[in-house]
Amino acid sequence: MSRLAADAIARLTNSMRRALALLLLMPIVLPPLPALAIDPPYEAQMEHLAEILGSLYFLNPLCRPGGTDWRAELSDLVRLDQPDEDRQQRLYGAFNTGYTAYSRLYRTCTPSASEAMSRLLIEAEATARDIHTRYAE
Repeated sequence: MSRLAADAIARLTNSMRRALALLLLMPIVLPPLPALAIDPPYEAQMEHLAEILGSLYFLNPLCRPGGTDWRAELSDLVRLDQPDEDRQQRLYGAFNTGYTAYSRLYRTCTPSASEAMSRLLIEAEATARDIHTRYAE
């Protein structure tokens, strides 16, 4: 073997040793990434239901004072579902999105607000029934 080839192999070996040492030290130097749980198959429907409940929570005092506390209903659903922190935040975020969407449109109960509330109630019932029928144990 020529001297040039032997030097190249020696340099490659040294660089490989450095790379291996860096790879071995990376877990010590870099913090581990948090493991995220896999969402259940009904997650999209749950987030949609949470958004509907947020909309109802806004519209209820306008059109039907003294009715159902939709925020408490969502809290019960979340408690029963026992989601991890990430999923819990997404569900509450969807609720807030629904609340905010209707708070931009209505200040009093108008005929369209009352109609929206009726349609949301029907959609919430259908979504909840679908989740229960397809995924309840």
